Amino acid sequence: MSLGAATMARTKRSRAGERTIEWSLAACAYASVLALGGIFALLLWQGSKAFRDVPILEFLTSARWDPTSPESAGYGIWAMVASTFLASLGAMAITVPLGVGAAAYLSEFADRRVREFLKPAIEMLAGVPSVVVGFLGVVVVGPWIARAFHVPNGLNALNGAILLSVMCLPTVVSLSEDALRAVPQEHRQASLALGANPWETLVRVTFPGALPGIVAAVMLGLGRAIGETMTVLMACGNAPAFPTGFLSAVRTMTATIAIELGEVPQGTAHYLALFAVGFALFLLSFAVNFAADWILHRFQGGRR
Repeated sequence: MSLGAATMARTKRSRAGERTIEWSLAACAYASVLALGGIFALLLWQGSKAFRDVPILEFLTSARWDPTSPESAGYGIWAMVASTFLASLGAMAITVPLGVGAAAYLSEFADRRVREFLKPAIEMLAGVPSVVVGFLGVVVVGPWIARAFHVPNGLNALNGAILLSVMCLPTVVSLSEDALRAVPQEHRQASLALGANPWETLVRVTFPGALPGIVAAVMLGLGRAIGETMTVLMACGNAPAFPTGFLSAVRTMTATIAIELGEVPQGTAHYLALFAVGFALFLLSFAVNFAADWILHRFQGGRR
């Protein structure tokens, strides 16, 4: 075989190998999309059946969830939605100042060795199982809340908010720091050259430049909080009533599904209503994550 023919053969084999790798990676990507579409279809198919027996207006606006009542069952999710947002927004109220502050320190002020130690330590929080976080909420945070606020027990929305803030912190810190570090160094140098100190540069130059990325990080953290199950199931008290404040026991949408789905007979209105709750939760989480992704891509597009 001539040298040219051998070279052409190697080129063809290389191209065939590249195409195989490309198709394999594309198959992985499309498999993820198909899995997401399958979950959406299953929840929609099963959840829509619930509205044969449950009026959709009652489902969306009523705060009474009592599927086992022998006289008049109730299938309203409004109390669960309010409880979910109460715990999640409470978590964000704690996470945002802590997370953005930590990200600003790591990005602007921390020594290299300090950064190399703190950032992995914060990101390791994401690896702590949610059941462990919930256990700490029951045995540590809950008793502290009960003593501090003079309530019978600490299993309430405040407990859930504190624990969710710990779980959302790695997401907010990591993405916020990436957004802050993406601000061109020339902007900082120009601010310092004009006489601003590092704090003024951070507040008036770096933060505004990184704001879209920070907002996206916060929204992704919010999506993480909304979708959490085990922690809120263990720490929030699981009272199906409409919440009256952070010291009231609440039951989120995820906790309701986890508690009831394994024990309800299949095919009943209660069973199908839980799928409808799951579909509503899917739409809520999808909307939050889609908004975060849109903001992040717009931010990255503006940086190029």
